[in-house]
Amino acid sequence: MSFTDDEVERYARHLVLREVGGQGQQRLKGASVLIVGAGGLGAPAALYLAAAGIGRIVLADADVVDTSNLQRQVIFRDADVGRRKVEAAADQLRALNPHVHVDCAPVHVEPCNLGPLVAGVDLVLDGTDDFATRFAVNAACVHHERTLVSGAIGRWTGQVGVFRGKPCYRCLVPEVPPEAETCSAVGVVGALAGVIGSMMALETIKLVAGAGEPLAGRLLIYDGLSGESRTVRIGADPECDVCGGH
Repeated sequence: MSFTDDEVERYARHLVLREVGGQGQQRLKGASVLIVGAGGLGAPAALYLAAAGIGRIVLADADVVDTSNLQRQVIFRDADVGRRKVEAAADQLRALNPHVHVDCAPVHVEPCNLGPLVAGVDLVLDGTDDFATRFAVNAACVHHERTLVSGAIGRWTGQVGVFRGKPCYRCLVPEVPPEAETCSAVGVVGALAGVIGSMMALETIKLVAGAGEPLAGRLLIYDGLSGESRTVRIGADPECDVCGGH
């Protein structure tokens, strides 16, 4: 896989990185990712993945842009209010990097339509904020043997984890927490979405390029108010309904 002169200049800072280099950049160019949710986390993740040269990005989201999104969903502009999120986001990604192919799936993802979306890519990012969707995405990734990069935010705290087979996301969250909150109910500081979304993109780039140690089987938790982070290990649950073999 060769690069054009424009690509060589565009990715120059990657090409000189020992952990990426020409081979890693070729892997990025040949990779395809599905981003479920073009919102607070999906927006910065998509921007950085497009800038990094991921070959194909699939955006899945059924929502339209609302004025309240603009506080944190930095891929959108005021003129995009009322447009489908995936279409408005795709325009921005293509403008950022014309070498990236962007596909739009303006659907609410659920078990009946997730299979083809997940099976058609190399890796999946989940930036949604409801547990039913997270559980469905996780199940599809386990079934189709795709790595899942999961992110979540609320108030001032965010988390990022990478799930490859076992443990899966349901090992971490077996059931919907009784105190589950949504950003619309409790709020979220806008810049936190940029921090966690960028971390999701970083983990994706590491996974594709084969650089460093991904957060596989680990969860990074970031507290924006204190400026502190910690990483915890996630154990595989042998009784897990999804990856436990039952």
